[in-house]
Amino acid sequence: MDHYITRGSEKLVEEYDRKKEENRFKHVIPALIDKGLDNIDFSMFDEGQKKELLNAGGDEYLKRNMINEAINIFTKTNNIIRLIQIGDEHARVGLYNYAVKAYKIAKDLDKLRVVGDKCLQEGHIAEAIEAYKVLQDSERLNRVGDYCMQKEKIELAIEVFAALGNKDKLIKLGDFCLQKGLHHLAAKTYNLAKDTSKLNMIGDEFMKMGILGAALKCFESSENKMMVSFIRSNFSDKDLDTKIFI
Repeated sequence: MDHYITRGSEKLVEEYDRKKEENRFKHVIPALIDKGLDNIDFSMFDEGQKKELLNAGGDEYLKRNMINEAINIFTKTNNIIRLIQIGDEHARVGLYNYAVKAYKIAKDLDKLRVVGDKCLQEGHIAEAIEAYKVLQDSERLNRVGDYCMQKEKIELAIEVFAALGNKDKLIKLGDFCLQKGLHHLAAKTYNLAKDTSKLNMIGDEFMKMGILGAALKCFESSENKMMVSFIRSNFSDKDLDTKIFI
């Protein structure tokens, strides 16, 4: 991973080396980084001087391949230009998690859309989902959700349809999970869809399987007071944590 991060940061590091010669803090920046920038007293500086030092620290983090730390610094200083540069360089070499994060913070929605589409094309589904969620692009998210369902990437599909609040797709996904014997995931999707009928049905299935703890959760979510009362009145907490065949 470090090799690829270095490739992603190569141009940024070259620029950092050029800028470092102009920066008055050039000799102390590495020591400040080692100490931890959160531990540095900046009270003697005005806001501009503080930003200058922090930005230099962000560039030092880039040189050390500490990308998340660099992004955090540039977020603090609201250095949009640097954030977009980080996004561009890491999108170029396929390190999309950094690119999405940087574009998201910089609020560059056009670049976020482009990199989201590229992520989807290249199979980086989690990153595509993150980009589309920021964009609130329901059409693209539905497309990703359908793709995840086809490829049986169930957890990702649940994340997408839950983010969209797409009750119909959640129920369809829950039914699919039930057919595959993925009862806990089916229960999760029915709960997100707030489908009390389906929750009662999967609760009954858990009862037949002797998985009382899961059954109780389903009945609580569906507000089935009768079944909740039955389970709580007749089984201990230990029973709820154990598979009991009844």
